[in-house]
Amino acid sequence: MATYSNHELVQLSDTDEVVLDPSVDVRGRKVVDSAGDNLGKVHDLLIDQAENKVRALVVTHGHLLERTTSVIPVDAITSITDEYVRIDTDTQKVAGSPKYDPALVYDEFYYGDLYGYYGYSPYWYDDYVYPAYPYYV
Repeated sequence: MATYSNHELVQLSDTDEVVLDPSVDVRGRKVVDSAGDNLGKVHDLLIDQAENKVRALVVTHGHLLERTTSVIPVDAITSITDEYVRIDTDTQKVAGSPKYDPALVYDEFYYGDLYGYYGYSPYWYDDYVYPAYPYYV
């Protein structure tokens, strides 16, 4: 049964929490799409403090005069290097995704739509498997 976990997702930078291993803190790193094209930068991480897990990347992208902030579930990450985070989708898919709105941190429909848009099971579903990604403390 899929029951929504109404754990508040907050930006890591708005807390006193830190990534357990600073060498894997991806904030500030470039985000590249599945073709290797530069998409933008990891602005912040959305964390679930109750579960002690990173749930999504907050990514800024676009051109200098037209910056957009989007949320990308950590499930989309295929690799992480010292310079970039690679995701399994293309730039156009991210450009059409639901935009980040801090007012929606409690809205289960926003996150349900977001996970559905990218084709992932939401993290509150019983069959959800957390991807290999750094924890924070």
